Amino acid sequence: MGRPGLNRRQLITGLGGAAVAGSFGFAALGSGADALASSAATRVRYWNLFSGGDGYNMIAMLDAFRKANPGIEVKDSTLQWGSPYYTKLAMAASGSRAPDLSVMHLGRVPGFAPGRLLDPWDMELLAKYGIRQEDFDPALWKRAVVDGRLYALPLDIHAQLSFYRKDVLKKAGLLGDDGRIVPITSTEEWFDALKAARKATRKGLQTVGIHANDQNFAWWFFVAFYAQLGGSYFNTPMTDVVFDEDRATEVLEFLRKHVTDGYATAGAADGEQFMNGSPFVWEGNWSVPVYSGAKIEYGATPLPPVFGRQATHAESHSFVLPHQADRGGATNEAAHRLAAYVVKNALAWAAGGHIPAYTPTLGSAAYRKLTPQNEYVSAMTHQATEPKAWFAGSTGTLAARIGPVVAASSLGSAKPAAAAHRMKNVLEQLLAMKNPMDGRTAAQGGAA
Repeated sequence: MGRPGLNRRQLITGLGGAAVAGSFGFAALGSGADALASSAATRVRYWNLFSGGDGYNMIAMLDAFRKANPGIEVKDSTLQWGSPYYTKLAMAASGSRAPDLSVMHLGRVPGFAPGRLLDPWDMELLAKYGIRQEDFDPALWKRAVVDGRLYALPLDIHAQLSFYRKDVLKKAGLLGDDGRIVPITSTEEWFDALKAARKATRKGLQTVGIHANDQNFAWWFFVAFYAQLGGSYFNTPMTDVVFDEDRATEVLEFLRKHVTDGYATAGAADGEQFMNGSPFVWEGNWSVPVYSGAKIEYGATPLPPVFGRQATHAESHSFVLPHQADRGGATNEAAHRLAAYVVKNALAWAAGGHIPAYTPTLGSAAYRKLTPQNEYVSAMTHQATEPKAWFAGSTGTLAARIGPVVAASSLGSAKPAAAAHRMKNVLEQLLAMKNPMDGRTAAQGGAA
């Protein structure tokens, strides 16, 4: 399935006009610069899942690389986002048809049988092109390491955010002197803010969009608030489930209250309502270009720390090396060079809302001037991520199995305590299962 709700694939194209539509065409077929580079000595085949505004930004970065490296031809192909992408990538890696470089959500790396479907990065080559471990957030880098070897090179993190309308919040008395939303540090303060915002909102609009009936968003928000409570899923050896049903129930009751108290409407067009004057919407940072393009006065923060500590759900786009039996030589070095170049020159990528993984860019004056990015940059230091397991990661089995349970609780078709118990059962079932991609045919794991 595609990314749910209001998203960059659906709306950036609509708001961006012909330029973005044209970029989508190039992304799907490979950039027109490929033909110009046909005489290059080295060719790198690169797969990604970026379309819409992300596709436009990625192609601009690839074209800059081509200009700086005329001896390397980059053949880029964009595949369908989600499970179809991972199915094709797994089949290619197991069938000797893998590209030289590809993009992968960091949470999916453990499920791709590192060492068999993925090749580790050559640390000497990365160092040659300026990539050092110390230039990345330690927690982010640790997620990319499996059995002591680096299997993913992080490009960014994309976090779930609380977008807010400054015009509505000003009327509600919720905007500080700095032009940003007043601090909120408890569930009571959050619902008080929603109550005040509702009074300042035009009739017919919900107060906050939480994509209540969407399984992906439901799971992402649960991950964030469960982390705020200090919750965990498995013990360190990954032998036992340590999921805390009481904490989970507290989170589920919090999410459900948005619907039962009338602040959120299930099935509403959350993003469109926000652009029409709804005070809040919770969405990923990929919506930044959409709302900026709509010319509305808004801000964006990490999800509110209502349970006493900061944590917001985050995933990461990363570069990986799909397994090749004969990986090496000039093509492999060029793949390392390309990935390093994009990671180190990702300011344009950050303009699309993503938080750059490369800390020299993250701390640069140019990045700090970007708004609202400079308001939610702290998300890098308090990422709430899924457990490091084969069944986790974007559009993975864990989200597919647990997301509907969270959504059912929010919509009222399951009591929070019962939903929490069901979630623990699912975790126990998944932990007992073997990663199908650890077998000899990756096709079995394509739907994971």
